Amino acid sequence: MELNLSESRSRSIRCIVKLGGAAITCKNELEKIHDENLEVVACQLRQAMLEGSAPSKVIGMDWSKRPGSSEISCDVDDLGDQESSAFSKFVVVHGAGSFGHFQASRSGVHKGGLEKPIVKAGFVATRISVTNLNLEIVRALAREGIPTIGMSPFSCGWSTSKRDVASADLSTVAKTIESGFVPVLHGDAVLDNILGCTILSGDVIIRHLADHLKPEYVVFLTDVLGVYDRPPSEPEAVLLKEIAVGEDGSWKVVNPVLERTNKKVDYSLAAHDTTGGMETKISEAAMIAKLGIDVYIVKAATTHSQRALNGDLRDSVPEDWLGTIIRFSK
Repeated sequence: MELNLSESRSRSIRCIVKLGGAAITCKNELEKIHDENLEVVACQLRQAMLEGSAPSKVIGMDWSKRPGSSEISCDVDDLGDQESSAFSKFVVVHGAGSFGHFQASRSGVHKGGLEKPIVKAGFVATRISVTNLNLEIVRALAREGIPTIGMSPFSCGWSTSKRDVASADLSTVAKTIESGFVPVLHGDAVLDNILGCTILSGDVIIRHLADHLKPEYVVFLTDVLGVYDRPPSEPEAVLLKEIAVGEDGSWKVVNPVLERTNKKVDYSLAAHDTTGGMETKISEAAMIAKLGIDVYIVKAATTHSQRALNGDLRDSVPEDWLGTIIRFSK
């Protein structure tokens, strides 16, 4: 595995952000983006990333024609007098939501078997879907003046072995960050040494990136307030505000104190979700926390998510903050 990370560590990676598919897409409507949420998320990311005073005007970087518009929006004339904005180093990874999961589940891409025509066709269809979403997210962030670069794991040489990351050339990611850009990766269909192919989830990608880039903190933006002791749609569901991870990787709820300390968290999973849903998210978050990196799971496009993105929770957590913190505890 090629890892050229010395440059990226010359100045610390501040945060890796996971945009949950359910938060940025309408998960029950095929290939439909949640435009309002995505717009707020982009604005919050810009606020969190900016160092020093913010410019009076946002200079957008999406100079492409948008659907329903007859003109190309280009702010190039405004760039001449604009001072360069200083952004702290962020990496963005997003899930697929209503993009990709349908194609993958219908064809069985996540199970492997590229010799089957339906799996090969599904592999192509899945990648078309998720890369389309990646482009739209890159464009949304670029419209907020964030210098984003879309990066597909398949095209960057990521592959797996029985669904575990087998290779990942992170030198391109490191060089992109050092050049002042914000990489935007996504869950993708990739080749697998044993299965032939599978789905590499955004949550697994984040854990791998965190292991090598060592960010100050990681934020998972979801469609619910955080992790609950049961599906949040149930009336007696309790928000778990803090989960402690031990040296052996095991975890326990420390806030609130539950009636039964060995009480397990119940997971709900959409029928078409091929990446493991919340269970995978907690498992990967626990492995990140074991590295000594705090993980915040919080609802996207809220005041709570803005505070998490800003890094406001690192020293102390306000009582009125709603979300889940997963951190290492010796």
